[in-house]
Amino acid sequence: MVKKLITILSIILAGSAVFANPQNDVEAFFNRYVAAANNYSQNLPSFYAPNAKIIRVIIQKNGKKESVVTDTRVYMEQLKIGASVAKVRNYKNFYTDRVISKVGNDYKISCMRKPSLSDYKLPAYFVIGKDSRGQYKIKEESMDTYQTIILTKAKEKQNKK
Repeated sequence: MVKKLITILSIILAGSAVFANPQNDVEAFFNRYVAAANNYSQNLPSFYAPNAKIIRVIIQKNGKKESVVTDTRVYMEQLKIGASVAKVRNYKNFYTDRVISKVGNDYKISCMRKPSLSDYKLPAYFVIGKDSRGQYKIKEESMDTYQTIILTKAKEKQNKK
């Protein structure tokens, strides 16, 4: 009787692994990323692919939008610079209206980002996929923002290259 029960449980567990939903894994990865970012975790860079594309769509006072594209290294430098002020102000991002879609071998999470110190939401998206070791990583990230400082800093970095 015990052997039959173990066999049945094994079949059920093996069968559920076959039907596992990768979107659930991507969502769990994203939730861990959000928690790490909102807690200013030192391991935040580990969530990104080394060659991730970081896009900030700057919304200027006149309503005009300008995109700034940077890489993981420059972005992490900028995060370190702003982290101390953000931490003191208890700044966090909340992501709502999440939609996960398959894009090739990767997944795209489209959402609205609400900064904790604001009363507005702005569009954002993340492209998440597995690296060569089978670990999920952020390959592309885009956020609309009213903060123009990243525009200046990213342009300075690009001009130095």
